[in-house]
Amino acid sequence: MQLGTRWSLGATPPEGLPEVVLIALEAVEGDLAGLPEDTSSWRWTLTWLEGKPVIELDDGTVIRFDPVEDSATITQPVVATEDDEDWI
Repeated sequence: MQLGTRWSLGATPPEGLPEVVLIALEAVEGDLAGLPEDTSSWRWTLTWLEGKPVIELDDGTVIRFDPVEDSATITQPVVATEDDEDWI
């Protein structure tokens, strides 16, 4: 059984994560660095699901690892915006 953990945005991630997941983490953090929003209190949460890391950021961004493809998928939360137009 592997235990999960939490760490601050921008801090060193825990050991044992696949390289492709580390690259995905760097990509997300790089994108967030350009935002005007204060992300200093945001944290990552690592959960091991069936032996695979699932990482979620406080804003809802999720990174999942696929060992078969040796790939990481980044899913970002949908931000609802109000639209003046009532198009359907």
